[in-house]
Amino acid sequence: MRDVTNASATALGNSPATDGDFGSSNVVSNPAPLPKKKICCACPSTKRLRDECIVMHGEDACKKWINAHKECLRSEGFKVEDSD
Repeated sequence: MRDVTNASATALGNSPATDGDFGSSNVVSNPAPLPKKKICCACPSTKRLRDECIVMHGEDACKKWINAHKECLRSEGFKVEDSD
């Protein structure tokens, strides 16, 4: 009697998989950690300081707080690009 599983896999053009053969080309090793929060909820203290500074003094005068907030977001796992 034939092994139906192997015959079906061969008929479909696939070689039968062996234990531990999971197509290693599709395996991602060490994926980047995903942020645990939404970006709007991350770094509330630097966000507040940045926003207050911008309202009071304008964006050009608040580069220190803008950059501090961007660094905080990066530390939380977000990809934030510099717009300079």
